[in-house]
Amino acid sequence: MPENYLPVLFQVLIACGFAVTTLILSVVFGRSARRNSIKDSAYECGMLPIGDGAPRFSVKFYLVAMLFVLFDIEVVFMYPWAVQFRDLAQHHGPTVLASMAGFAGVLAIAYVYALKKGALNWKS
Repeated sequence: MPENYLPVLFQVLIACGFAVTTLILSVVFGRSARRNSIKDSAYECGMLPIGDGAPRFSVKFYLVAMLFVLFDIEVVFMYPWAVQFRDLAQHHGPTVLASMAGFAGVLAIAYVYALKKGALNWKS
């Protein structure tokens, strides 16, 4: 039984050895570099690191992102249903289509609610 875990142990040892070796080599060879204020400053994709670190985003951005994730995940549930629709319809009849129509109806009502509340309106 323990011989089954030997490859896993071997892989863990190699991974740890690689990590330790890489860290030691970076310390040994990293000290030889000359340092100055330009090299020690933060690199921001060619921009000078002046001002605030992160710009402020509108709450609307996060609200739209959350709504996208919510509706996207809900739509993902429709794909397996569509793949299995023919088999499900043979076994359960028209209730399969009615259940998905109810699911899509709830999504449509939620979408209309979000529109009425102005969740997708960027100007307000």
